[in-house]
Amino acid sequence: MDDSVEIVRRRYLTTYLAIAGTVLAMSSAHADDLSTGQTIAMQGTAKGVAACISCHGAKGEGNAAAGFPRLAGVSASYLSAQLTAFADGTRQNPIMQPMAKLLSAHERDAVAQYFAGLQPPPGIKASDNESAKPSDVGAWIATRGRWNEGLPACVQCHGPGGIGVGATFPPLAGQPASYIASQLHSWKSGTRPPGPMALMAAVAGKLSDTDITAVAAYYGGTGASADESSANGSKQ
Repeated sequence: MDDSVEIVRRRYLTTYLAIAGTVLAMSSAHADDLSTGQTIAMQGTAKGVAACISCHGAKGEGNAAAGFPRLAGVSASYLSAQLTAFADGTRQNPIMQPMAKLLSAHERDAVAQYFAGLQPPPGIKASDNESAKPSDVGAWIATRGRWNEGLPACVQCHGPGGIGVGATFPPLAGQPASYIASQLHSWKSGTRPPGPMALMAAVAGKLSDTDITAVAAYYGGTGASADESSANGSKQ
C-alpha cells in the first residue's frame, strides 16, 4: 500500500475514534445527569431538598388545586434559569428559594433536564378562539391583546394555544390559574425579575386585577367565554 494512503487511513481512523469517544463520553454524562435529576425529582437530596414530585406531581404535571406549576416538557434552559433565580434571590418564593439554594448549579441543571424530558399531560393546548369578543376578557387578551393600549396578545410570545416558544417564553396552557395569576401579580408589583427586555413587567403593568384573573382562567382551562357561560347557565 502506498505510504500516503496509509497515512490518510490512519489519520481518518484516529479522528473517527476520537469523535466516537467524545460522543460516548457525552452520552454517558447526559445519562448521569438524567439519573441525578431523576433522583432529586423523585427522592430529594440528603441536604434537605424535598422531592420535587411532592409538590409538582409524580410526572411533573403540576398541582392545580395547590397552585404548583407544571414542569413536564418545559424548556430545560428556562427551568434551570428559574432555579438559579430562586437560588440567588432575584426571584422570590418562600418554598423554592431555600430548596434552590441547597442545590448546586450542576444539580439544578440536572433536575431541569429531567423534567424537560418528560411528556406534558395530553390535551393542554388552549384554543385560540378566533371568535373571541372583547367581553371574553381572558380569550381576547390572550389571542388579540389591546394594541390601542400597547398590550400585545399573549400568543405573540407564548405561541399558539400557549404552547410556549423556546427557552425564553414558557408554556401557559394547562398551568394552574392561581399560579399564572400569582406570577402576573409578582411582575406587576416588581417582586419577580422582569425577564427579557422587561417585557413581563410592562405587560403585567397594563393589566387590571380583573384582566389577570381572566387571562389566568383562560390558560388554566377554567375560563369560559361569555357565550359559553350563558349557554351553561341556561342549562341549569
